[in-house]
Amino acid sequence: MTGDEELRAFAARRLKRQAAFKNYLWTWLGVSLLTSAIWFFTSPGQYFWPGWVIFGMGVGALFSGIDAYRTRDPRLITTEAIDAEVERLKGKNKP
Repeated sequence: MTGDEELRAFAARRLKRQAAFKNYLWTWLGVSLLTSAIWFFTSPGQYFWPGWVIFGMGVGALFSGIDAYRTRDPRLITTEAIDAEVERLKGKNKP
């Protein structure tokens, strides 16, 4: 696989992760509204148990968003990074 093909494949995977993250946000909103409505109509004024659902899905959203939108991805290894690592290893092996 050439460098351009590898970069295109990486870009495609990243765009898929971003689309999945946006879909997850809509799902999170729907589940939050649904559980809050259930709480409101069954036990208003009592313990707000949907907070646990909203919080748990929020943690998932946080990590999904970080994975989808971080600017430096460790899975993308550049030629420059490989060359730098080779030079670093050569320097360690010198007596």
